[in-house]
Amino acid sequence: MTDTVLARVAALKALPIAKLKEQWRDLFETEPPPYNRRFLEHRLAYRIQELAYGGLKPETISRLRALAEDLDGGNPARRRQPPKDRPIAGTRLVREWQGVEHCVTVCDDGYEYQGCPYKSLSAIARAITGTRWNGLVFFGLKNRRAAS
Repeated sequence: MTDTVLARVAALKALPIAKLKEQWRDLFETEPPPYNRRFLEHRLAYRIQELAYGGLKPETISRLRALAEDLDGGNPARRRQPPKDRPIAGTRLVREWQGVEHCVTVCDDGYEYQGCPYKSLSAIARAITGTRWNGLVFFGLKNRRAAS
């Protein structure tokens, strides 16, 4: 059985996307989601193994549900919200600009720069440069292309 499972998982890499979607329909009995090839391969590989060896233990499922409840109060809509791009409180962001090193501390409710509170990194980037910047891009937390 292990050889069959491994062979099926390995074969996913060589399948055209149409065949991956066909396997999705067979294994999940639903239409495939509109995600990229890599997602489909990974999820199909997991499903093949899950069907062959069994899924998560009921205790594990219960524990995961309890953790989700703690995180979002049982509201599934909150699970779909993108995570905040903000680093955790206490993180120090350092950026050199025109030969001067600038340090920003992430706080629970904003940022601190040169002893003053700021609500956004963009406001700090503007204070440093005198021009408008995406704060995440300026401090290297987001790729320039991803920000546009």
